[in-house]
Amino acid sequence: VKFNNCAGNKGVRYETNSLDFKVRADGTMYAAHQLQMPSKQLILMVTAWDLQTLGRWEAIVRFLVAEKSQHNGHKAKGRKAMPGELVQQQSDTLLPWRQHQSANGLRRQKRDWVIPPINVPENSRGPFPQQLVRIRSDKDKEIHIRYSITGVGADQPPMEVFSIDPVSGRMYVTRPMDREERASYHLRAHAVDMNGNKVENPIDLYIYVIDMNDNRPEFINQVYNGSVDEGSKPGTYVMTVTANDADDSTTANGMVRYRIVTQTPQSPSQNMFTINSETGDIVTVAAGLDREKVQQYIVIVQATDMEGNLNYGLSNTATAIITVTDVNDNPPEFTTSTYSGEVPENRVEVVVANLTVMDRDQPHSPNWNAIYRIISGDPSGHFTIRTDPITNEGMVTVVKAVDYEMNRAFMLTVMVSNQSPLASGIQMSFQSTAGVTISVTDVNEAPYFPTNHKLIRLEEGVPTGTVLTTFSAVDPDRFMQQAVRYSKLSDPANWLNINATNGQITTAAVLDRESDYIKNNVYEATFLAADNGIPPASGTGTLQIYLIDINDNAPELLPKEAQICEKPNLNVINITAADADIDPNVGPFVFELPSVPSAVRKNWTITRLNGDYAQLSLRIMYLEAGVYDVPIIVTDSGNPPLYNTSIIKVKVCPCDENGDCTTIGAVAAAGLGTGAIIAILICIIILLTMVLLFVVWMKRREKERHTKQLLIDPEDDVRDNILKYDEEGGGEEDQDYDLSQLQQPETMDHVLNKTPGVRRVDERPIGAEPQYPVRPVIPHPGDIGDFINEGLRAADNDPTAPPYDSLLVFDYEGSGSTAGSVSSLNSSSSGDQDYDYLNDWGPRFKKLADMYGGGEED
Repeated sequence: VKFNNCAGNKGVRYETNSLDFKVRADGTMYAAHQLQMPSKQLILMVTAWDLQTLGRWEAIVRFLVAEKSQHNGHKAKGRKAMPGELVQQQSDTLLPWRQHQSANGLRRQKRDWVIPPINVPENSRGPFPQQLVRIRSDKDKEIHIRYSITGVGADQPPMEVFSIDPVSGRMYVTRPMDREERASYHLRAHAVDMNGNKVENPIDLYIYVIDMNDNRPEFINQVYNGSVDEGSKPGTYVMTVTANDADDSTTANGMVRYRIVTQTPQSPSQNMFTINSETGDIVTVAAGLDREKVQQYIVIVQATDMEGNLNYGLSNTATAIITVTDVNDNPPEFTTSTYSGEVPENRVEVVVANLTVMDRDQPHSPNWNAIYRIISGDPSGHFTIRTDPITNEGMVTVVKAVDYEMNRAFMLTVMVSNQSPLASGIQMSFQSTAGVTISVTDVNEAPYFPTNHKLIRLEEGVPTGTVLTTFSAVDPDRFMQQAVRYSKLSDPANWLNINATNGQITTAAVLDRESDYIKNNVYEATFLAADNGIPPASGTGTLQIYLIDINDNAPELLPKEAQICEKPNLNVINITAADADIDPNVGPFVFELPSVPSAVRKNWTITRLNGDYAQLSLRIMYLEAGVYDVPIIVTDSGNPPLYNTSIIKVKVCPCDENGDCTTIGAVAAAGLGTGAIIAILICIIILLTMVLLFVVWMKRREKERHTKQLLIDPEDDVRDNILKYDEEGGGEEDQDYDLSQLQQPETMDHVLNKTPGVRRVDERPIGAEPQYPVRPVIPHPGDIGDFINEGLRAADNDPTAPPYDSLLVFDYEGSGSTAGSVSSLNSSSSGDQDYDYLNDWGPRFKKLADMYGGGEED
């Protein structure tokens, strides 16, 4: 096969659709291996590929094979055909089932012929059905054969795309094809006799839909977003746009090429970007990207198929939005070279000055956020500079109190930079440093005690008026002539005095180490030192007095009570002593019995155990049961030593064989102690109080019962009684009621003629009616209270005034009413009535005055 292109056949590669044949670079076709030809002709498709332009051309080659020639010796004639031409046998007939005669006269079937693909162009206009090919078997001369096809497009969905004449074997396409819907079909052709018996083996038919350029390229996104740093060099990658074409990508119909149509804005150049026509990669092509001038570019990109041929290809467009991202190419600069501020001494967290800077980079980004540093002028670290996150200003803040007496002013040198380092090649500006002058103002400072807490040591018991120490304070305001005065702030035991002018401490009472105000031998007092400045200031100091113990407390015997058997045995009493002093003014203790009275030493004896303990036991063989007060002298080891005679109550009782007091003996020997007597007295008082409260409550209840006066008999009073109703029975229809008893009487004679004291409980009592006060025609504001009180008093004393506080019996209404109509009643007041006098009656009539007063304007 021969192929000619503009480059002179350079870089062209050949392929075939058969594995049995191959094509060399010079176009020579050869058999890849030994094979047997099934028929006298063989159709192959040869494809030529241009490796540089990726162009593709196809041609169909037909081999005519001599029946008796050897495969390796025959010569084939080939011809070229146009792409898409349907290559068929003479008279458009394919003989896939070719039969051969053997030498012995027997017929044998060779291998089936491989049918070349059938190419059908898509979007054909018909007319339909359109014949594609005719298939026949050479046995149709001997028997009647019926042809059929199966597969997708025939008897499988999509159904009936292809059809075949069962008699003639002509195969048709019934409608326009769409390659994007389905690019190929695989059918099988069948040949059977009239009885349905298979005459030939099924043959595979491959139908390929030839692509037409009927689809535009479609971008994956209509809008693409990308970014590129400002100042980027030409050739910097920005973004990639992608368009897909539904047509065959191996042909020009599906080969998409890209180009940039417009760029907005066209600054600093109208061609700031370029696009790779094949990949869609957008890169910078010119220098000069500056975010501070142009922050965003809008680029319209066009995708065209047919390898970008605008005359024949189909096109589509998309928008690429390219954002120029900020880089730190603008150093921050102070708006002025010097700043000033003022701060009172001893104040912290105070903003002294605000430093303003200008930065042209993107606000609120690391390239814009400022960081301030103090370079010099603050060796002690009194100040720091914090950044305002909104305004980017530097706030000079005091973090360590300044002293006016030490420094009256500070000269700071500050520098500003960004969170992100400057871009390569960008230098710091000389305006990135500035000076800050801070003046310190003097304020009245509180006096302070140089030694706080101050500790002194002395013995307890020093006499009143003894000078202990001088507790003086220092006023730090050296440049102010001020006087300091002293006073007590806390003296729990009120033991001390302080001189108001010089701070001398003296005792106001005897200091006792054993007092409850002493904690760990230390007594604390707090004093106040105040100056006479404006405003005055004061400071506190704590004085700690460590009291040295002296032997001023005699020991006390423990325990105070004990029991022992009436006969001497192993049952003894262990005794010890307690001393409020501390070592060496405590033990070892000396325990001894006094010589007076003599019965003590006669009946009792003390045996020393160690320095702190001894044993008390009976000296005689028997002592009568009872409670005995045994005096014991206890002496400590202080200098000089102190002694104390303590009494221990010893209960002597009979004991059992184990040495324990028996119950009967314990009761006989027991005596009422002080605690028991107190408990008995408390119980008696509680009992008497309860009896008294009960009597008072009973009298109060009796009084309340007598004060309640009922207006009717208790039997007729239904308020606190439970009424028992009889069974209703069969209902009103079964009862014969006299309803006349419930009718309203026409006259009141029956009431007037009743026996005195007998009346209906719902009737008005008959008697003299009290006189109610008459309201004056023009009331005086001072008389209205008296009028109300007199009317209330008369109503309370009127027995005929309703309600009667009795059981109401409702009458049978009947057919009429003795009362007259109320339809003729109307108000006697006129609209001209003046109610302004209600305002003079006080706050109780304010609501009525608001409702009726005020005239027509309300």
